[in-house]
Amino acid sequence: MNPRITDWHNKRVWIIGASTGIGAETARLLLAKGARVALSARRAEILTEVANGNPNALVAALDVTDHAAVLAARDVILQQWNGFDLVLMVAGSYQEMRADSFDLAAANQMIDLNLRGVLHSLDAVLPTLLAQGKGGIGIVSSVVGFSGLPKALIYGPTKAALINLCESLYFDLHPRGIGVHMITPGFVDTPLTQQNDFPMPALMSGPDAAQALVHGLERGQFHIHFPRRFSNFLRLMRLLPYRMYFWLVHKGTGL
Repeated sequence: MNPRITDWHNKRVWIIGASTGIGAETARLLLAKGARVALSARRAEILTEVANGNPNALVAALDVTDHAAVLAARDVILQQWNGFDLVLMVAGSYQEMRADSFDLAAANQMIDLNLRGVLHSLDAVLPTLLAQGKGGIGIVSSVVGFSGLPKALIYGPTKAALINLCESLYFDLHPRGIGVHMITPGFVDTPLTQQNDFPMPALMSGPDAAQALVHGLERGQFHIHFPRRFSNFLRLMRLLPYRMYFWLVHKGTGL
Protein backbone atom coordinates (compact mmCIF):
# COMPACT_ATOMS: atom_id res chain seq x y z
CA MET A 1 0.00 0.00 0.00
CA ASN A 2 3.09 2.23 0.26
CA PRO A 3 6.42 2.19 -1.61
CA ARG A 4 8.85 -0.39 -0.27
CA ILE A 5 12.15 0.72 1.23
CA THR A 6 14.97 -1.50 0.06
CA ASP A 7 17.93 0.63 1.12
CA TRP A 8 18.13 3.02 4.08
CA HIS A 9 21.48 4.50 3.06
CA ASN A 10 21.23 8.31 3.27
CA LYS A 11 17.43 8.22 3.76
CA ARG A 12 16.38 11.34 5.69
CA VAL A 13 14.29 10.22 8.66
CA TRP A 14 12.94 12.57 11.33
CA ILE A 15 11.87 10.77 14.51
CA ILE A 16 9.78 12.88 16.87
CA GLY A 17 9.91 11.16 20.24
CA ALA A 18 13.37 9.62 19.89
CA SER A 19 14.68 9.85 23.45
CA THR A 20 13.34 6.59 24.91
CA GLY A 21 11.40 3.44 24.09
CA ILE A 22 10.39 2.58 20.53
CA GLY A 23 11.55 5.93 19.17
CA ALA A 24 15.07 5.60 20.55
CA GLU A 25 15.45 1.97 19.47
CA THR A 26 14.17 2.76 15.98
CA ALA A 27 16.63 5.65 15.72
CA ARG A 28 19.52 3.37 16.69
CA LEU A 29 18.43 0.72 14.20
CA LEU A 30 18.04 3.14 11.29
CA LEU A 31 21.38 4.78 12.03
CA ALA A 32 22.95 1.32 11.96
CA LYS A 33 21.33 0.76 8.56
CA GLY A 34 22.93 3.93 7.17
CA ALA A 35 20.02 6.37 7.38
CA ARG A 36 20.39 10.01 8.29
CA VAL A 37 18.25 10.43 11.40
CA ALA A 38 17.07 13.63 13.06
CA LEU A 39 16.25 12.91 16.70
CA SER A 40 13.69 15.07 18.47
CA ALA A 41 12.32 15.12 22.00
CA ARG A 42 12.48 17.54 24.91
CA ARG A 43 15.86 16.62 26.40
CA ALA A 44 18.80 17.23 24.10
CA GLU A 45 21.27 15.43 26.38
CA ILE A 46 19.35 12.16 26.14
CA LEU A 47 19.05 12.51 22.35
CA THR A 48 22.81 13.01 22.20
CA GLU A 49 23.26 9.73 24.09
CA VAL A 50 21.00 7.94 21.61
CA ALA A 51 22.97 9.46 18.69
CA ASN A 52 26.16 8.12 20.27
CA GLY A 53 28.42 10.24 18.08
CA ASN A 54 27.06 8.87 14.80
CA PRO A 55 27.86 11.45 12.07
CA ASN A 56 24.49 10.71 10.41
CA ALA A 57 22.56 11.77 13.53
CA LEU A 58 21.16 15.27 13.94
CA VAL A 59 19.79 16.35 17.32
CA ALA A 60 16.87 18.81 17.16
CA ALA A 61 15.31 19.15 20.61
CA LEU A 62 11.69 20.27 20.90
CA ASP A 63 8.56 20.07 22.99
CA VAL A 64 5.97 18.57 20.67
CA THR A 65 3.18 20.36 22.55
CA ASP A 66 4.77 23.70 21.54
CA HIS A 67 3.83 24.41 17.93
CA ALA A 68 6.48 27.09 17.49
CA ALA A 69 9.19 24.76 18.81
CA VAL A 70 8.19 22.05 16.32
CA LEU A 71 8.35 24.54 13.44
CA ALA A 72 11.75 25.79 14.62
CA ALA A 73 13.15 22.25 14.76
CA ARG A 74 11.71 21.58 11.30
CA ASP A 75 13.55 24.61 9.94
CA VAL A 76 16.86 23.50 11.47
CA ILE A 77 16.52 20.06 9.89
CA LEU A 78 15.51 21.40 6.48
CA GLN A 79 18.55 23.69 6.47
CA GLN A 80 20.66 20.54 6.69
CA TRP A 81 18.63 18.17 4.51
CA ASN A 82 16.36 20.22 2.25
CA GLY A 83 13.60 17.61 2.56
CA PHE A 84 12.35 14.46 4.29
CA ASP A 85 12.08 10.86 3.15
CA LEU A 86 10.20 9.73 6.25
CA VAL A 87 8.79 11.39 9.38
CA LEU A 88 7.96 9.14 12.33
CA MET A 89 5.71 10.60 15.03
CA VAL A 90 6.33 8.47 18.09
CA ALA A 91 6.01 10.89 21.04
CA GLY A 92 3.29 9.98 23.49
CA SER A 93 2.38 9.60 27.13
CA TYR A 94 0.24 7.26 29.22
CA GLN A 95 -1.46 7.77 32.55
CA GLU A 96 -3.79 5.19 34.00
CA MET A 97 -7.24 6.65 34.48
CA ARG A 98 -10.71 5.37 35.31
CA ALA A 99 -14.01 7.17 35.79
CA ASP A 100 -13.63 7.30 39.59
CA SER A 101 -10.20 8.93 39.26
CA PHE A 102 -10.93 11.29 36.38
CA ASP A 103 -8.42 14.15 36.29
CA LEU A 104 -9.14 16.87 33.74
CA ALA A 105 -5.66 18.39 33.92
CA ALA A 106 -4.01 15.02 33.30
CA ALA A 107 -6.52 14.30 30.52
CA ASN A 108 -5.66 17.55 28.77
CA GLN A 109 -1.93 16.83 29.10
CA MET A 110 -2.40 13.47 27.35
CA ILE A 111 -4.51 15.06 24.63
CA ASP A 112 -1.87 17.75 24.11
CA LEU A 113 0.97 15.25 23.79
CA ASN A 114 -0.68 12.24 22.14
CA LEU A 115 -2.99 14.02 19.70
CA ARG A 116 -2.30 17.72 19.42
CA GLY A 117 1.45 17.04 19.23
CA VAL A 118 0.85 14.90 16.14
CA LEU A 119 -1.17 17.71 14.58
CA HIS A 120 1.67 20.15 15.30
CA SER A 121 4.05 17.75 13.57
CA LEU A 122 1.77 17.30 10.58
CA ASP A 123 1.50 21.06 10.17
CA ALA A 124 5.29 21.23 10.17
CA VAL A 125 5.97 18.57 7.54
CA LEU A 126 2.97 18.33 5.22
CA PRO A 127 3.89 21.38 3.08
CA THR A 128 7.37 19.97 2.40
CA LEU A 129 6.13 16.46 1.66
CA LEU A 130 3.37 17.71 -0.64
CA ALA A 131 5.83 19.94 -2.51
CA GLN A 132 8.20 16.98 -2.92
CA GLY A 133 5.46 14.62 -4.07
CA LYS A 134 7.22 11.79 -2.25
CA GLY A 135 8.24 10.64 1.20
CA GLY A 136 6.24 9.14 4.03
CA ILE A 137 4.64 9.67 7.42
CA GLY A 138 4.45 7.08 10.20
CA ILE A 139 2.25 7.71 13.24
CA VAL A 140 2.49 5.53 16.35
CA SER A 141 -0.92 4.82 17.85
CA SER A 142 -1.62 1.71 19.96
CA VAL A 143 -3.71 -1.44 19.98
CA VAL A 144 -5.56 0.27 22.84
CA GLY A 145 -7.06 2.51 20.17
CA PHE A 146 -8.99 -0.38 18.61
CA SER A 147 -11.69 -0.49 21.32
CA GLY A 148 -12.37 0.85 24.80
CA LEU A 149 -10.44 -0.84 27.63
CA PRO A 150 -10.27 -0.42 31.40
CA LYS A 151 -7.65 2.01 32.79
CA ALA A 152 -7.36 3.78 29.42
CA LEU A 153 -10.13 6.35 29.82
CA ILE A 154 -8.23 9.13 28.02
CA TYR A 155 -5.19 7.36 26.60
CA GLY A 156 -7.41 5.05 24.54
CA PRO A 157 -9.43 7.81 22.87
CA THR A 158 -6.28 9.72 21.91
CA LYS A 159 -4.91 6.61 20.23
CA ALA A 160 -8.25 5.84 18.56
CA ALA A 161 -8.19 9.35 17.10
CA LEU A 162 -4.75 8.66 15.60
CA ILE A 163 -6.04 5.49 13.92
CA ASN A 164 -8.84 7.47 12.31
CA LEU A 165 -6.38 10.23 11.38
CA CYS A 166 -4.06 7.79 9.62
CA GLU A 167 -6.91 6.26 7.64
CA SER A 168 -8.05 9.70 6.49
CA LEU A 169 -4.50 10.79 5.67
CA TYR A 170 -4.04 7.74 3.46
CA PHE A 171 -6.96 8.77 1.25
CA ASP A 172 -5.45 12.23 0.80
CA LEU A 173 -1.72 11.48 0.58
CA HIS A 174 -1.46 8.16 -1.26
CA PRO A 175 -2.63 9.68 -4.59
CA ARG A 176 -0.02 12.42 -4.09
CA GLY A 177 2.84 9.91 -3.87
CA ILE A 178 3.24 10.13 -0.07
CA GLY A 179 3.19 7.02 2.09
CA VAL A 180 1.21 6.72 5.32
CA HIS A 181 2.01 4.13 7.99
CA MET A 182 -0.36 3.47 10.90
CA ILE A 183 1.67 1.85 13.67
CA THR A 184 -0.19 0.13 16.52
CA PRO A 185 2.12 -1.60 19.00
CA GLY A 186 0.95 -3.85 21.79
CA PHE A 187 2.83 -3.94 25.08
CA VAL A 188 6.49 -2.93 24.65
CA ASP A 189 8.96 -2.72 27.53
CA THR A 190 9.41 1.06 27.80
CA PRO A 191 9.41 3.61 30.65
CA LEU A 192 5.68 4.12 29.99
CA THR A 193 4.69 0.45 30.36
CA GLN A 194 7.01 -0.13 33.32
CA GLN A 195 4.52 1.82 35.45
CA ASN A 196 1.78 -0.75 34.77
CA ASP A 197 0.75 -2.85 37.78
CA PHE A 198 -0.86 -5.67 35.77
CA PRO A 199 0.43 -8.57 33.65
CA MET A 200 1.13 -7.44 30.08
CA PRO A 201 0.48 -10.21 27.54
CA ALA A 202 3.03 -10.73 24.74
CA LEU A 203 5.37 -8.06 26.14
CA MET A 204 8.07 -7.17 23.59
CA SER A 205 11.51 -5.68 24.13
CA GLY A 206 12.26 -2.24 22.67
CA PRO A 207 14.78 -3.58 20.11
CA ASP A 208 12.32 -6.27 18.94
CA ALA A 209 9.59 -3.65 18.55
CA ALA A 210 11.93 -1.46 16.50
CA GLN A 211 12.77 -4.42 14.26
CA ALA A 212 9.06 -5.09 13.68
CA LEU A 213 8.38 -1.43 12.96
CA VAL A 214 11.25 -1.07 10.49
CA HIS A 215 10.33 -4.36 8.80
CA GLY A 216 6.81 -3.02 8.23
CA LEU A 217 8.20 0.20 6.78
CA GLU A 218 10.47 -1.75 4.45
CA ARG A 219 7.49 -3.80 3.22
CA GLY A 220 5.46 -0.66 2.59
CA GLN A 221 2.69 -1.68 4.97
CA PHE A 222 -0.04 0.79 5.86
CA HIS A 223 -0.90 -0.98 9.12
CA ILE A 224 2.18 -2.02 11.08
CA HIS A 225 1.17 -3.89 14.24
CA PHE A 226 3.05 -6.08 16.68
CA PRO A 227 3.24 -8.53 18.35
CA ARG A 228 0.84 -9.97 15.82
CA ARG A 229 -0.62 -12.75 17.96
CA PHE A 230 -1.82 -10.12 20.43
CA SER A 231 -2.71 -7.32 18.04
CA ASN A 232 -4.68 -9.64 15.75
CA PHE A 233 -6.60 -10.98 18.76
CA LEU A 234 -7.65 -7.44 19.72
CA ARG A 235 -8.55 -6.63 16.11
CA LEU A 236 -10.88 -9.63 16.06
CA MET A 237 -12.42 -8.70 19.41
CA ARG A 238 -13.57 -5.35 18.07
CA LEU A 239 -15.85 -7.25 15.65
CA LEU A 240 -17.74 -9.02 18.46
CA PRO A 241 -21.16 -7.92 19.73
CA TYR A 242 -20.70 -5.57 22.69
CA ARG A 243 -22.26 -8.01 25.16
CA MET A 244 -19.59 -10.58 24.31
CA TYR A 245 -16.80 -8.00 24.06
CA PHE A 246 -17.46 -6.52 27.50
CA TRP A 247 -17.72 -10.01 29.02
CA LEU A 248 -14.41 -11.17 27.51
CA VAL A 249 -12.53 -8.05 28.58
CA HIS A 250 -13.93 -8.34 32.11
CA LYS A 251 -13.04 -12.03 32.25
CA GLY A 252 -9.53 -11.41 30.93
CA THR A 253 -8.70 -8.41 33.11
CA GLY A 254 -10.90 -8.85 36.16
CA LEU A 255 -11.95 -5.21 35.76
